[in-house]
Amino acid sequence: MNNPALIAVIAFLITLPILVAVYYKLKSKRRQEMLQSEFSSEWSDYLIKRVPIYVKLPDYLKEQLHGLINVFIDEIEFVGCSGLEITDEIKVTVAGQACILLLNRETSFYNGLNTVYIYPHTYVKGNKSSRDGKVISEQTIACEGEAWQHGPIVLTWDNIVHGASDIRDGHNVVFHEFAHKLDQESGRGNGTPILEQSTQYLAWGRILGEEYKELCDKTKQRKESVMDAYGATNEAEFFAVATETFFEKPRQLFVQHEELYEVLKDYYKLDPLMW
Repeated sequence: MNNPALIAVIAFLITLPILVAVYYKLKSKRRQEMLQSEFSSEWSDYLIKRVPIYVKLPDYLKEQLHGLINVFIDEIEFVGCSGLEITDEIKVTVAGQACILLLNRETSFYNGLNTVYIYPHTYVKGNKSSRDGKVISEQTIACEGEAWQHGPIVLTWDNIVHGASDIRDGHNVVFHEFAHKLDQESGRGNGTPILEQSTQYLAWGRILGEEYKELCDKTKQRKESVMDAYGATNEAEFFAVATETFFEKPRQLFVQHEELYEVLKDYYKLDPLMW
């Protein structure tokens, strides 16, 4: 074999698994260092100021959260949009809420997420509908946040602050969009994230399916529900809305939808009722 290019390709393919193994070993080591690193008192102040639910956490969960935040901020790039300057306060406010969803369980730290874009306030995007390759309608949509499959998360600072400040209104854009990311880790956003055991999927499908149908029925009949009507959009939005409700209206969710509360408690390994 005297083809230098082919030899180089073969050599690369042979060494690639080694390089990947080294990369993940170094990444794991770095994460362990971040998990055990001291947490800035200034960052704690940001959490107290911007994330009231943090104050209610028991001390052992606060310690866990500090380490998760260290890793999150070390690995995720924050990008300000429309002139917004990214500060440590913004990073900690977002990371603090996002990492609450990771407490008490093994996590890949939102596998595949590399970037969080943040606008100062609600932004507008265009949306096109097409058929047979032709655009049949165009509209603009006001957005508070988005979670792209295999891509970034987009948030808005004013909605981040508002959603975090009232921990009983059932609305939290960070919980909502990062719940989508957990859902998408299964390969697609369909309202069923990766569960710990295969035996859990049957109960998950039955309970969330029944609860989703009930919310759809209530929404059509314009009846009130502890969960926001936006959850009736599809199964993925139902899971995200249910997550918001679980953390912000735990007592109402438990009283009105005990099975749903229990299955979410089992998934998140947390019991907000105890806080």
